[in-house]
Amino acid sequence: MTRELKSGRVAPQSGEVKSLVVFLHGYGADGADLLGLAEPLAPHLPDTLFIAPDAPEPCAGNPFGRQWFPIPRLDGSTEAEAAEGLARAAGDLNAFLDGLLAAEGLSPSQLALVGFSQGTMMSLEVAPRRAEPVACVVAFSGRLLRPEALAAEAVSKPPVLLLHGDADPMVPFEEMGVAGDALVAAGFETYGHVMKGTGHGISPDGLSVALAFLKQYLPG
Repeated sequence: MTRELKSGRVAPQSGEVKSLVVFLHGYGADGADLLGLAEPLAPHLPDTLFIAPDAPEPCAGNPFGRQWFPIPRLDGSTEAEAAEGLARAAGDLNAFLDGLLAAEGLSPSQLALVGFSQGTMMSLEVAPRRAEPVACVVAFSGRLLRPEALAAEAVSKPPVLLLHGDADPMVPFEEMGVAGDALVAAGFETYGHVMKGTGHGISPDGLSVALAFLKQYLPG
């Protein structure tokens, strides 16, 4: 049984919803942490509805935040618990996205996923395994979980933009290359941008590149 995800939203400036951006936050944060990105993006995407759900679980490593699944090196969980949590969270997110698209009368081709850190892990886990491709995936400062399974399990192949700071102390910068290699090998249209001198965060240049990518692939 899937868990309901609470979410915040920023309505399109035009008043008409032609596309949808769903922000997926990192470990120990919540939806509000990324929903602020709607402010600089919205003027350039006037027909876009921005949604930011909270992850389904209280964060074991930060009692004030949320997590999509446990991370053994941060919270002492087992690898089995992490794998089980990932699978359950993927079901929760898919149900949330399906319900959201139905409620707004939109198709998957009008939806972009924008993830940060653990939210990127969720985006890259879920999007390739959905029956219909989303418009695109923007993946900040995360990693591709189970890269060895991607080619065999990918059902749909939306374009993916990988962005990572080369001074990231939390998720090693090398993970960008691991993800990129696996995505390209599996036949995904894949782009990358290095946020130079950036730690575990989103730089202004990274956000600008992400905006251009969203404008290219989202309708309207």
